Order: sequence, then C-alpha cells, then structure tokens
Amino acid sequence: MLDALTLTLGVAALALAVWCGHAAYKDQPTKDWHFIGMAVVTVLALAQLVIGAVRLFQGARPDEGGVIFVAYLVGAFAAVPAAGFLSLSERTKWGSVTVAAGAVVLAVLEVRLTDIWGGTGA
Repeated sequence: MLDALTLTLGVAALALAVWCGHAAYKDQPTKDWHFIGMAVVTVLALAQLVIGAVRLFQGARPDEGGVIFVAYLVGAFAAVPAAGFLSLSERTKWGSVTVAAGAVVLAVLEVRLTDIWGGTGA
C-alpha cells in the first residue's frame, strides 16, 4: 500500500473527528461544511480503495490475505459516508457525534490496514 496515503487519510479522519466532536460539544448538528470535510475524507478513502485494488491485481499480496484486506478497504471507504447519512436523520448534536465516531473508526481501520498489508511498503 501507500504509506503516505494511509497516513494522510488517518490524519484527515482524526481531524474530521475533532471538528465534528467540537460541533457536538457546542450542541450543533452537522452543517454543510462538515459534509464538505466528509467528502474530502471519502475521496481519499476512494483513492485508497482503487490503489489497493490495483496493487492486488498487479500481484502484490498482503501479509494477512487478500480477502480480509479488501473487506477492510471497503469498510474504510464506507465508514464516513455511512456516518454522514446517519447524521442526516439525527439533526441534533448526536448527528455530529455519529460523524466523529465514524471518523475515529476510519482512523482505526487505517492502522489495521497497515498491519494487514505488512506494516510498510509502497
């Protein structure tokens, strides 16, 4: 995988979590600019999904297996959009909490993806 992209995505996810967590602390629902942040994180996750799939098709193999790697890639791609859709149905501070939690989940999935791939390597 690409360590730089994984690190960038993890940091962006944590930044989104802090941002939405701050909104929840101030009793605010998710706003339009939060959705822009979610879109940026989702585009990064899509890039990671595509690059991971290309690497697999080129013959690279993760240390812990391709199936689990693909499952984590798909989960990482879906974490923030799923939380964003849920936040639309909860237009209170709890919508912001939901997005913050989804972003933290994404950051944890990034750490796990690095482990599954083998720790390092572009």
